[in-house]
Amino acid sequence: MLIWVTPSSVIMLVDTGAWYAIADDSDRHHEEARRFYLARAPEGRLRTTDLIVAESVALISSHLSRAAALTFWETLRVTRTPILTLEAVDLEAAWHIAQAFSDQAFSFVDCTTFAWMERVGIHDAFAFDSHFLVYRFGPGRQRAFRRFP
Repeated sequence: MLIWVTPSSVIMLVDTGAWYAIADDSDRHHEEARRFYLARAPEGRLRTTDLIVAESVALISSHLSRAAALTFWETLRVTRTPILTLEAVDLEAAWHIAQAFSDQAFSFVDCTTFAWMERVGIHDAFAFDSHFLVYRFGPGRQRAFRRFP
């Protein structure tokens, strides 16, 4: 699936760390994440992936509670936040990312997310993970994602 992005309708990926910061009021990024989410969510431009949701549910469940994880999941359903599915081509590209950045501790979800973002043309991420600032893509690996807030 290709998502066309225009300057007036920039789509933004929401990463696991941002979802977790919103869910955990003791997280050091909680207030900043909450404010950013409340400002951006009504615009309808936030997207996430199936693997990020799975990782977020597992993280919230293990650090907070199963009830908190179910609340997070229900919130995604109620707000109709688009949860996009990765494709086989993203898994193959993720493997190449892991090989090209072998000196980095990119997780499987990081690599698949970067591959997916690059393929669909989303270059903005609501994230706290510094890996979004390290990863480079495009010709000569000259391009970088923009991380918010």
